[in-house]
Amino acid sequence: MNWTRRDLLKGLGGLPILGAVWWAGAAKTVGQRKERSEILETLDIQPSLPNTFQGIGGTPIRVGIIGFGIRGEQLCRALGFATKDWIKSMELEVQENPSNKVLEDFYNQERLNVHMAGVCDIFDFRANKALESFASVDNTIRRYADYSEMIQSGEIDAVVIATPDHWHAPMAIEALNHGVHVYVEKPMTHNVQETYDLRDAALNSDAVFAVGHQHRQTLSFKTAEDIIKKGTLGHISLIQTSTNRNDDNGAWNYEILNHANENNINWEQFLGNAPKVPFNANHFFRWRKWWAYGSGLSGDLLTHDYDRLNCVLNMGIPASVMASGGVYTHNDGRNVPDVLQVNMEFPDFYLGSSQRDKKERGMTFCYSATLGNSFNRPTLLMGHDASMELGNRLTIWPDQASSKYKTLLDTGKMNPRIPIYQYDPAINHPDAVSSATSQYFADKGLMWTYVNGKRVDSTFLHMREWLDTIKNGGKVSCGIKEGFEEAISAHMAGISYKLGKKIEWDANKQALEPIEGVDFDEVLLSNEPPRNAFIEVA
Repeated sequence: MNWTRRDLLKGLGGLPILGAVWWAGAAKTVGQRKERSEILETLDIQPSLPNTFQGIGGTPIRVGIIGFGIRGEQLCRALGFATKDWIKSMELEVQENPSNKVLEDFYNQERLNVHMAGVCDIFDFRANKALESFASVDNTIRRYADYSEMIQSGEIDAVVIATPDHWHAPMAIEALNHGVHVYVEKPMTHNVQETYDLRDAALNSDAVFAVGHQHRQTLSFKTAEDIIKKGTLGHISLIQTSTNRNDDNGAWNYEILNHANENNINWEQFLGNAPKVPFNANHFFRWRKWWAYGSGLSGDLLTHDYDRLNCVLNMGIPASVMASGGVYTHNDGRNVPDVLQVNMEFPDFYLGSSQRDKKERGMTFCYSATLGNSFNRPTLLMGHDASMELGNRLTIWPDQASSKYKTLLDTGKMNPRIPIYQYDPAINHPDAVSSATSQYFADKGLMWTYVNGKRVDSTFLHMREWLDTIKNGGKVSCGIKEGFEEAISAHMAGISYKLGKKIEWDANKQALEPIEGVDFDEVLLSNEPPRNAFIEVA
């Protein structure tokens, strides 16, 4: 029984389903199929297939992109529109590394019935890049001076919002109020009040609203839903998930273009509701480092991990949140933390138990982040009967004290040191990535998934779902309900970090428990250091 990981990977291919599932348990010889079948039947896990897709036929959907920075370009590529500069850079990467399939994947990507009709960006350079790359005889595109002009033009059916966080809600609300469909990047909002205002706008609009949590299309997460529903893990009492990045890009120190200045950037429009400060290229290109424009680790990266688990567990908004951390690795003038620890409590969480009724109830969600170390810490869902490691690959380990698998463990048909199930859709498709930050997103299942053995951009699938819903009706996987839960949970973490206090949620009132003398949004958006004199501590 002295098996190694090499034994597992070489000899325990087991019964492949769609070429993606590996499972182990009691045997590394082909002869013990009876025991292997017994484990497989006990688990009864079905790898999930992608959502059905009706097709986006008829008149092309006229889409406008608002914010054509890093994420804006990525979203446009998911819609089938790549800049000339990006194509050239990818061609050079393929020459240097023929195994890089990013450009090939783009060219093989299904064409969506989209007319990229407008771009709105306050930086002339970025807007012109979109115009030069996307304008053609078949695709006329117009630059709009501001987002209101685009939304109210009558020439745009849907907008994609990829701006700094403080503009997400105002733009989305205006679009919804004018019947324009919305795809907005996470976090859905920048403060608490906006979250309610945007929910009201979405519920009162006939337009389709979607939040850009593309991992909801990743098949390992869909498979995890089946695993959870079948009680494979038993009662889950602890989740551990993390952010580990250690490079300039991962720390939001993006390139500052030397030719950017007040003459080609509309600085007043960038600031919006943020404090009025003189033009600052550092703030413009690296806006994620300041609360005035971004949401730091809590809004920018915790939201990924929270929603990755919420889509599997449907856990909703935590009853309470405690957060701590600081600026410990990048003392460069930023005021959002680069190290953050968040504990979310779900005391009523319960999905069933293999033990006696009422023995188990409640769960803690632990998020730990650093921008000063890239050691890979997996996402773990820890249950009484088994633990699940969840990313683009999914692995289940039985617990030695499991009630559900006691007989199989006692007879040696299961071994706590050996996975009883592994779903790896990329097993025959090594994934080449170009940076440490890309690897971070790939490991979490945020870049691509696999459909019938082919690698597919998960952002493409998420946007296709949105467009399909616009054309054919139905429901998006991450709409206003899911976005509301994500935003409130993230804001609770940000406020707790600022105050150094537990922030509580009243599920009946659908509101944060008030703290006398404290304006939560004022605290959240303040540039003051955390734990300052917002409240008096006895």
